[in-house]
Order: sequence, then structure tokens, then C-alpha cells
Amino acid sequence: MLLHVPDVLTPAQVAQARAALDATQWVDGRVTAGAQSARAKDNMQIPEDHPVAREWGDHILGALQQNALFMSAALPLKVFPPLFNRYSGGQSFGTHVDNAIRQVTGTPHRVRTDLSATLFLANPDEYDGGELCMEDTYGVHDVKLPAGHLILYPATSLHHVKPVTRGARVASFFWIQSMIRGDAERTLLFDLDTAIQQLSAGNPDHPVAVQLTGVYHNLLRRWADA
Repeated sequence: MLLHVPDVLTPAQVAQARAALDATQWVDGRVTAGAQSARAKDNMQIPEDHPVAREWGDHILGALQQNALFMSAALPLKVFPPLFNRYSGGQSFGTHVDNAIRQVTGTPHRVRTDLSATLFLANPDEYDGGELCMEDTYGVHDVKLPAGHLILYPATSLHHVKPVTRGARVASFFWIQSMIRGDAERTLLFDLDTAIQQLSAGNPDHPVAVQLTGVYHNLLRRWADA
């Protein structure tokens, strides 16, 4: 499932985040890359333990908890603390797949990367290039969203970031361990939940809505790791 989640952060929050991030010292992005992806990665990042990264990571996590679309689609069990990257001056990230397991720095905690997420913090007119490109059985999908919007996609996908030839592409990226390991089952639950919400909006007490809600929770009970 490839899903656009709009308005995770408000324009005011994006402006505040950018002011804080732009004033912070950035380092070589290879510090968080695995052996394979390090050869393809050319960008800058804010260190994971930097106070600004932690502060704005917490803001993003708080916003996600309040975002019904994200919660319905991801069914998150664990979320890796958000990281922040920047591409400029021709920087790019070649085709790669994300590590299956991510260790949270400084802790014993691990996150299985079922889903990847990129939250854009620069508007498309601020830079040229920089599209996030995901490959699946339907081809290659280029994504370049407004600031404050998020793209959610399976972490199993091969993906890359095209070179940024003007301006700077700034984003937050992170991974989600879902209660539902499989993408097919997770997509089915999301489609069912969406249909229930649409039906309930017009007639919340409709017996079919109640019955479908029961089906949803019984499937969730069958498939979930919680």
C-alpha cells in the first residue's frame, strides 16, 4: 500500500521545524546507513541524539497519534524515532531497500521495519529533483509532496531519491512496526475500516455497519501482534 497522508503538520509547525532544523549542524547521512545502502547514500542528516531532532521527532509522533488516516493505515505497534535529512547540490540516494530491523540508538529496543514513512518539510517549489521513487509490481512511483504531508509505503520496496539540482529537500523519515506484519492483510483492514467509516457517517446505527465493525475487529484479533 502506497498512501499519501496530508496535513500531518500545519504550515506553522513546518515553519517552526524548519527554523530549528536549518539552524542546526548537519552531518554526513551515511552515519545511519547499512553496509549496502551506504554505497548509494549521499545526503546530510541531523544526529539522532541531537536535542532538535528529539524535540521535533516528539512533535511528529504526537501529530501522528492524532492523525486518523495514519493510524488506520499503519496500525502502529512501534515507531522508530523520526530522523531528519537534507539533499542539495546534486545529492541523491541510489536504489536500496531499508534494513529489516532498526536498533534505537542508546537503547535495547528494536523496531521491525514493516512500513517506511517520509514527511516532507520543504515545498516542491523550493527545490528541483528530489522525488522519492518507489518500485512495486505496478512500476515506479515518483512522489514529491507539499510540506507537512507524508508518504507511507511498505519498507520492503526498492526505492531511491533523485538528485536535487536546485535548492534543498528537507524531510523527516522513520519506520513503523505495525501490529499487522503483512502488507496484504494490513491493506485489507484499511480498506474495510475506510468502508465502515463511510457507511457510519451517513447512518452510524446501521446494522451492516455494526456487523462489519465486528468483522474488522475479529480479523484484527486474528492477525495482530500486540
